[in-house]
Amino acid sequence: MRNAIEADERVSQELSAVIDALSSNPDIGEAVTLGVVRASIRRALAGFAEGERIHQFGDEEMLCAEVDALIEEYGEDVLAIDLATVKASEGLSTIIEALMDDTDEDIALTLGGVRAAMAAGLVARLAGEGLIESDEEQTLLAEIDTLIERGGEDTLAESVLRFE
Repeated sequence: MRNAIEADERVSQELSAVIDALSSNPDIGEAVTLGVVRASIRRALAGFAEGERIHQFGDEEMLCAEVDALIEEYGEDVLAIDLATVKASEGLSTIIEALMDDTDEDIALTLGGVRAAMAAGLVARLAGEGLIESDEEQTLLAEIDTLIERGGEDTLAESVLRFE
């Protein structure tokens, strides 16, 4: 478990999406640090024509300001993914919510517990109830494994719920 920095969900969903996209890009041959994120956003800003900036005003500039504030606090060499907010997909959120409904309130549901329930047939049951698509099982298992790899088995499942 690499995440030694607690970002306290101060990173916006928009910046988290940028960080995730950069981290997932196989063409980037270096570690995606806050400095790399800032340079990428600045390149995007420089690439806009002046007329396009009027229509795009704020988005990239706000992201750049947000990254600058993070760099001030943590430094430009910190891995950006350690600060990004991660939320589960709609399907995985459905699974987590179903487990939370079935679990005693006094028991904290962790990502490891979600993974165990999924492996024990929860996905098939929820697919049978029509709550998730039956062909999503492998994707959902890969997603929970990625979340566990990133945050650890003991991460509270509720912390990754997507509320939309």
